[in-house]
Amino acid sequence: MFENHKYFYLFLLLPLLLLVFLFALYTRRKSLQKLGQWESLSRIIPLRSVRRPWLKFSLLTLSITCIILAAINPQIGYKTEEVKTRGVDIVVALDVSRSMLAEDIRPNRMDRARMAVSRLIDRLDGDRVGIVVFAGSAVTQVPLTPDHEAAKMILRTVNTNSVQVQGTAIGAALERSIAAFGGTDSRSRVIVLVSDGENHQDDPLPVARRAAEMGITIHTVGVGTPQGAPIPIYRNNQLSGFLRDNQGNTVISRFDEPMLRAIAQQANGTFQSSTGPDLGLNRILDEIRQMEQQEFETTRFSEYESRYHYFVALALIFLLLDLLIVERKNKWLNKIKLFEVR
Repeated sequence: MFENHKYFYLFLLLPLLLLVFLFALYTRRKSLQKLGQWESLSRIIPLRSVRRPWLKFSLLTLSITCIILAAINPQIGYKTEEVKTRGVDIVVALDVSRSMLAEDIRPNRMDRARMAVSRLIDRLDGDRVGIVVFAGSAVTQVPLTPDHEAAKMILRTVNTNSVQVQGTAIGAALERSIAAFGGTDSRSRVIVLVSDGENHQDDPLPVARRAAEMGITIHTVGVGTPQGAPIPIYRNNQLSGFLRDNQGNTVISRFDEPMLRAIAQQANGTFQSSTGPDLGLNRILDEIRQMEQQEFETTRFSEYESRYHYFVALALIFLLLDLLIVERKNKWLNKIKLFEVR
């Protein structure tokens, strides 16, 4: 494979260089013809060579070709290696219900939550991270992985359409998050629940107690304000109104702090609420850093090995040969007639 594909266009210089060389030969030939016929010129300029300019041009072309290949940097081979890291398993349960579109914090609860979780992932070291999204049901969006960049990339695509069933089922979200840890029984397991706390479909407290019995800590992060805000409805990126109930009243989504506090208390975690950029996740990460860390073994692929230095060496050799060869014949070598008939 090649590291720098963008430099392939430099090969277009080679035909341009050939045209310049041919034009120079043509111009020289026309100038010499003004001095006389070729038979007489060969006696006047006996050391003139026809082949040597072509040889020097070929060496220069090969040198430039090697320089371009060195810039492109061909790479070959790869190897895998087992790398042991230490950290904590963290599953982020992110609320994607329509109430997260409320704009009591800017730009809205959903966007602020995504940005805060992305910043949290940036601060992780050897930890593995997973993402569960939930509304009326819960879905594992990112299984536990040490690949933080991949997790952030998928996080950017999360929205209220990521879960088909609307509503808010925090209990289902916690169940799915517990399942995301697989069969491990490590005590270095954390669920970070990011939600406005409005729960309409189940009771999450028994699930939180069961998580605590399994050694799983649950931290909760409140998104929104106690005053709340209406839930906007957009069509073609234009605000067309606000969500209404069956009686035609505008629905006001309010941040439910008591519910989130109760969940954190049941599972030995902490509750945070903030309207700042991190939503209080930095304080939760400080709590996680106090936990006992477990050892992970992950497979990593090493980078391809570069081969540019070989082409640099060839370019220098061709360039040196080009400098050593002169365009005229050597008068001493020209006297040697190996095949002269006596």
